[in-house]
Amino acid sequence: MKSGFFFDGKVEDEIWRKEWKDMPEFIQEDLSPFKSIVVHFRNKEAMKRFAELVNQGITIRTQSIYYPKEEWEGIMDKEYYDTKEE
Repeated sequence: MKSGFFFDGKVEDEIWRKEWKDMPEFIQEDLSPFKSIVVHFRNKEAMKRFAELVNQGITIRTQSIYYPKEEWEGIMDKEYYDTKEE
């Protein structure tokens, strides 16, 4: 394969087109947040009070949350079935 085939914005080699023929169209929605902020807590009690205010579990290991709480749909159980008969 030629260098630059994946991930650098160059489309030097389009072998993938042969493999993706007749695949279903996929449009990715923009799921990025409207605004992100960093919140600092003076102590564990302040963190606990904040968690109660937003009604979400927050621990020392929590890296981020969505407000209001986002319900994520799992994708591991999704499959694609070809409905065309050959």
